Amino acid sequence: MIQAIGLTSLSRRNTPPAVADLTFEVREGEVTGLLGPAGAGKSTALRLLLGVQQGRGATLVDGRPLHELARPTDEIGAVLGDVPGHPRRSARGHLRMLCSAYGLPLSRADEVLELVGLDAVADERLDTQSLAMDRRLGFAVALLSRPRALILDDPAHELPPREAAWVHQLVRGHAAEGGAVLLAGRDAGALARTADRVLALDGGRLVADEAAAQFARSRMRPYVAVRSPYAQRLAALLSDDGAEVVSASGSRIAVYGTTSAAVGETAYRHGILLHELADTSADRLDRTRAEAEPPQPAVPQSALPRQRGERRRPRRVGRRPGPVRPIRYEVRRAFGVRTPWPTVFGALLCSALAGVLIARAGVAHTSVLRVLSGWAPELPLPAGAIGSGLLGALSYGQEFRYPALAPGHGPEPRSSRLLGAKLVVGAASALLLTAAATAVDVGVLRLLTARGRVPDPWAHPAALAGSAALAVGCCWAGVLAAAVFRTTALGVSAVLAVPLLAVPAVRALLGGPQLKELGDAGGALWSVVCGVSQGGGGGVAKALRFAGQPLFLGLVLLLVVLVAAFAASALRGRRQGRRSTAVPTGGSAPLPGDEG
Repeated sequence: MIQAIGLTSLSRRNTPPAVADLTFEVREGEVTGLLGPAGAGKSTALRLLLGVQQGRGATLVDGRPLHELARPTDEIGAVLGDVPGHPRRSARGHLRMLCSAYGLPLSRADEVLELVGLDAVADERLDTQSLAMDRRLGFAVALLSRPRALILDDPAHELPPREAAWVHQLVRGHAAEGGAVLLAGRDAGALARTADRVLALDGGRLVADEAAAQFARSRMRPYVAVRSPYAQRLAALLSDDGAEVVSASGSRIAVYGTTSAAVGETAYRHGILLHELADTSADRLDRTRAEAEPPQPAVPQSALPRQRGERRRPRRVGRRPGPVRPIRYEVRRAFGVRTPWPTVFGALLCSALAGVLIARAGVAHTSVLRVLSGWAPELPLPAGAIGSGLLGALSYGQEFRYPALAPGHGPEPRSSRLLGAKLVVGAASALLLTAAATAVDVGVLRLLTARGRVPDPWAHPAALAGSAALAVGCCWAGVLAAAVFRTTALGVSAVLAVPLLAVPAVRALLGGPQLKELGDAGGALWSVVCGVSQGGGGGVAKALRFAGQPLFLGLVLLLVVLVAAFAASALRGRRQGRRSTAVPTGGSAPLPGDEG
């Protein structure tokens, strides 16, 4: 099903590549074990296989390059480590958000939670979960789209024996139903008991490709398995006799360099009770795996991989798309945690304080736009606009800090579909925040000043439109800047750069007379179109005059620059992705200028 051809990582500073010319195959109905000690290149090989890490080589799924599959998650599910979800999001909320990204019904989230045994703690936050619960959630994410293949990077590492046994049972159940599994690990015994075929790595190169039983007979050292309530005391006695003892758990030890008869005699002489004493061999390995495989599949039918006749034929596309339902995904991502609400409440509080400052300065001496938007002279921008910019920056800042959209085998976080969804949801949030801030400002001013001095918002549509446009523009600037720089802080910095850098730049370029002419151009254009005098035209003409002001021109200039930067970074990422996943080579040296 999956073919890896010539996978080679890019070397750094004349050092050998971590993985060199790695070629293998993962077949349906089998568990393929990728064995090697720490630093052997297992994780790098899996990341190269999925296209997560740049390198050379090709990954084919049923003869098609991985990067050309329209729905990679229908073919491959991966567990590459801890689940990179927002720590304050619940397990159910995280999976439902991914259901929207993958185009799945929300009920699928509850199905996989039950499958992995997390249904009882589905509403607990991710930062409260143990390591075993996090690994189970990782399996839930990998199985969400019912993939035909699983790519697992040592999922049983550091787990207690019971959880490790659950992992291996789930892996065997997936393969028994026709799925393909690539399981990386460093425990040779456990991997040989679970896998049908073992690939051994040493220094990033393939040194063995054998059936599990043959691998155990030819490459695994025999040892004596011992289980006793006094295992540690027996281990000390055997070590004094020159045997090598490895503790598997509190009551289990593995003894190398001796026989079961010698271990039994030592235990008898010292009165130590034994619950298990057995020599391991290839025959025992075969019996253990046969006993461990359940006669019935250990997973419900709704979670099984698609059979060959049931799966959809992958469409050939140039790039993996973004979320299937981007608007729904973005709404669940943005409002599935409490992060936006402190921003909203903080913006409204600052807007109320700005209203107090405006009342002290005098409403009659302040423009209608500043009064309705709560834009005190002491602030570079209205509080609602700054809050909208922060909400926009969070949309992509959290996307890269907590990458729920897994690169290489899932929707791309830089896709145009996702960007459009973030801009739409951000604009709607900015408009709602602006409306709430306007209501707060007007209420504060009416409490502190005479009612007749406070302008009626509905009588000034141009000012309302200018305030709304400013908030939406700041929000979009935050979204685009965070997408380009991949951080929330720089996204907010781009919003604050509008009054601090962009406006002075516009004034320096155009000068005073040209700005006045540009500001009057909107009113003149409206008078020509509608056949009214330039002094009339209502709110639209005034809104067009607002658009000619330095602040709006600077904001538009910043948005144009950020759109160009986003397009350039997306095109650069696309070229690097194609180069790293669609170039079959035989372990040649990297091209000059390539980055790791």
